[in-house]
Amino acid sequence: MPEGPELHLASLFVNRVCKGVVFTGDVEKSECEGAAGRAKAGLVQPMNVVFRFGMSGYFRFTPAEELPKHAHLRFYTNEKPRRALSFVDTRRFGSWQPNGTWQPDRGPCTMSEYQSFRDNVLSHLSDRAFDKPICETLLNQKYFNGIGNYLRAEILHRLDIPPFVNARSVLERLQSKELSELDNKSASEKREVKSEGPDLLSLCHTVPLEVVQLGGKVYNPEKADYSYFKGWVQCYSVDGMKSVRDHNGRTIWFKGDPGPLAPKDSKSPKGKKRIKKEGGDYTENKKLPKKKQARVTKKDVKQEKRVKKEKETQDETRPKRGRDRQRKQEVVQTQTGTRTLRRRVTRRSARDS
Repeated sequence: MPEGPELHLASLFVNRVCKGVVFTGDVEKSECEGAAGRAKAGLVQPMNVVFRFGMSGYFRFTPAEELPKHAHLRFYTNEKPRRALSFVDTRRFGSWQPNGTWQPDRGPCTMSEYQSFRDNVLSHLSDRAFDKPICETLLNQKYFNGIGNYLRAEILHRLDIPPFVNARSVLERLQSKELSELDNKSASEKREVKSEGPDLLSLCHTVPLEVVQLGGKVYNPEKADYSYFKGWVQCYSVDGMKSVRDHNGRTIWFKGDPGPLAPKDSKSPKGKKRIKKEGGDYTENKKLPKKKQARVTKKDVKQEKRVKKEKETQDETRPKRGRDRQRKQEVVQTQTGTRTLRRRVTRRSARDS
């Protein structure tokens, strides 16, 4: 988070709230961003600013007096009362670059440039990137621009493709099928070739669009409400699914056999939150770490014996409950002589008195 769909939703938000709005004055940066807290406006030439959202970046448009917390970059409107477009990043993993551009090796967008994306993948299957497991290749932005961790899990799950099978073996089938279809098409029909059913590349296009259609209900860092997202996912972080770390340390979620290229020492990450689906109720269960077994020493044994002995001593000196009956001898003088009498004496305890 965020991935291609979330970035697309952010761009739609900025275009919508900023339509017809004029910004002017200084562009403010938060104090944590360095001594130069303000950037002077007045530039004649337009400037492209590239934002990288990191793990939690997003935009908000608010009155200038109600700036969100962690608003690290702020653009103010030319109106009264002023408003501000803020780049908010709670975890501070995001960044921005004035006069920046996309990375030169980033491939076509899977959502808005589908045909170019598809052609780019199928025409470069000899690349070493396709020697890897398919789950790792799907994160290569040179070929799968916008696909991230949760999207790769959902795409592979819908096609029942094990995550750790060779990427080239999966995609070569699509290449050969597409070439055979092209041979049977006329020149005009070759421009648009559609598969009979969904395949891996087509789902890289349609699955992100599903997220976009859900709108802000899927990803809203400000409200931290992921209920719609939990209702949409079928595999990612869902209770009952398996999870292991790939060769890059990223967690992949799947069902069934992981595939022949799975890491030999692959283990399910500990403390991972899972979404439990039961009749539409989505909850999160977190695995708790096992408690370490206490090490018993000779000192502990001696201490335990001493405490036990002190307790036994206290029990012996403690007043007994109930009545304590004892026999008492008494010497009595009689006419016939001295006579010893025995009689029963009852002593009451402090509890009985």
